[in-house]
Amino acid sequence: MNQTPAQRQSGYGFTGKVVAITGGGSGIGRELAARFVAEGAKVVINGRNAEKLADAARAIDPGGESISILAGDIAQPSTGSALVEAALTRFGKLDILINNAGVFNPKPFLDLSEGDYDWYLDTILKGKFFAAQAAARAMKDTGGVIVQTGSMWAIQAVGATPSAAYSAANAGVHAMVRNLAIELAPYKIRINAVAPAVVETPVYRTFLTDEQVKEVLPTFNSFHPLGRNGQPADVAEAILFLASDRASWITGTVLPVDGGVTAGRS
Repeated sequence: MNQTPAQRQSGYGFTGKVVAITGGGSGIGRELAARFVAEGAKVVINGRNAEKLADAARAIDPGGESISILAGDIAQPSTGSALVEAALTRFGKLDILINNAGVFNPKPFLDLSEGDYDWYLDTILKGKFFAAQAAARAMKDTGGVIVQTGSMWAIQAVGATPSAAYSAANAGVHAMVRNLAIELAPYKIRINAVAPAVVETPVYRTFLTDEQVKEVLPTFNSFHPLGRNGQPADVAEAILFLASDRASWITGTVLPVDGGVTAGRS
């Protein structure tokens, strides 16, 4: 969804805030970075591909005054620490962490290898765990907000997309949110998660060709009671709300952003 900064402006009150975003080079993360910058925030985006991050940063803020990049694999705890340090060094503080990085590649349970298992757990669960820890250490004297991207697949199994390891990793993310909400509340740090269903992002091109994406993704429109797949802006809007002061009395929740999937089937 190509919106101008004026169209993106929605008054969430992020002027002067400093935000770190994992998985910020494309999809939901890139949409979020654009929205935060449009609303006056300073942003550091992380991802594994430095070139993709640089392209995103130039498109969002050509002058580079409000955005910085930190390339690195979030599965390594040192990357989460480096991301937080980058925000502190460049912009002087950290107010919000959006733990958005993830991976997805459906594979039957009986075919999953230990390597597959580690890939999901390291990127999705360990990555979010240690990035959140680094952020919380930076926020403990000033307060702050952490929003995790979880998954509808951690709430409801889908036979068409077998994903036991992926779902287990995201279930851990959901459990982490509830536990950290209690532990971090004394520091005035809120933490929540969103749980999206099928969202049309570049992640599907990591295991499908462009032609397969064009053929397969539309078949999931009817999977959602609202009749369409999600777009990055749909999820970004929910994350912006949870990151804002409008959600100042919400912590420890997992919000399905799923077109009605977890409500049931018509």
